[in-house]
Amino acid sequence: MSLDSLQAWRTEFPIVDTCTYLVSHSLGAMPRRAEQYLRQFADEWSTRGVRAWHEGWWEIGRTTGDLLAPILGVASGTISMHQNVTVAQAIVASCHRFDGPRRKIVMTDLEFPSNMYLFEGFRRYGAEIVYVESDGGIRTNLERFLGAIDERTAIVPVSLVLFKSAYLENARAIIEKAHRVGARVVLDVYQAAGTVPLELEAWGTDFAVGGSVKWLCGGPGAGYLYVRPDLANTLAPATAGWAAHARPFDFAVGAIEYADAPERFQSGTPNVPSLYSCRAGYEIVAEIGVDRIRAHSLRLTRRLMDGAKAAGFRLNTPDDDAERGGSVVIDVPDGEAVTAELLRRQVIVDHRPGAGIRIAPHFYNTLDEIDLAIEALIEIAARGSHLASRRS
Repeated sequence: MSLDSLQAWRTEFPIVDTCTYLVSHSLGAMPRRAEQYLRQFADEWSTRGVRAWHEGWWEIGRTTGDLLAPILGVASGTISMHQNVTVAQAIVASCHRFDGPRRKIVMTDLEFPSNMYLFEGFRRYGAEIVYVESDGGIRTNLERFLGAIDERTAIVPVSLVLFKSAYLENARAIIEKAHRVGARVVLDVYQAAGTVPLELEAWGTDFAVGGSVKWLCGGPGAGYLYVRPDLANTLAPATAGWAAHARPFDFAVGAIEYADAPERFQSGTPNVPSLYSCRAGYEIVAEIGVDRIRAHSLRLTRRLMDGAKAAGFRLNTPDDDAERGGSVVIDVPDGEAVTAELLRRQVIVDHRPGAGIRIAPHFYNTLDEIDLAIEALIEIAARGSHLASRRS
């Protein structure tokens, strides 16, 4: 797909007409089609009322997951939808016991904090949390990480793309080591899905979690959980609700009788409006193809990195394309104030403490926008002392 054909998609995203939108690692631009789907939801609610549950709403978790499945490289019927990644991770953790010899949860010290908070809570059930120290805050020390995964390890939660640096983990090596010692991997693909090609089934991924807010352009409230098909129906999640029951409308009391996967990993009533809004992004990403999105992303991020290096800025992102997701992290003096000024100029980026300014072009961005952003960054950074005094 040519650059021109990708740019034809810009008309689908109203926000790109109002600013230079380079923050898809945080909140992807809203497609016009999402408004149409939300209107469909509102129309069904207003005209069909309670009947809508049996006219598509009750099955919406499965049907929405099936739209996402090709993007993740998995089969239909293997994805359940949830409010967010923390809920999905909690369901995974609740499938395991931590009161025996296999009680370790191994993760890098660069994980997204919410993942840490969730698994830290399982210490009360006997879990032992092991954080593997990284080198320089940008990439995982793979040898050290693999060495920490042993026969006492139950779960290895790992982000495929790290949120602070966009470092792309070697998922295959981690999964292979975990399986060799009887552990399971929970791959967080939040910062990858929609911009990095995924083959979760081919990699032997046990669990994968993510959300639709970022590169999938699906908005908030539509997290997802993939469970390896041959594993799924052997698991009994303790975190379960009535939507996970084999016959939910029997309203049986007492212990749950689990549905088959993927419904057995559901909790309560589905978040219907969010599952309508995320469809548009899934459809568009699938139509374009993640391989083509990745090629365009690498072209734009390389232009951005070259401009930053020429200006003498420090990059807190791997230089090798094979080790980098869709974002570039640029460290400049007084980065928070520089970011505020970029936002004032309608160059939409963000800043993370200990990392820098995160800039993330997507398929709807252009080389001209990259040039505009780097020129503005150079100009603003050169006035850093003035910005600092104005902020104080």
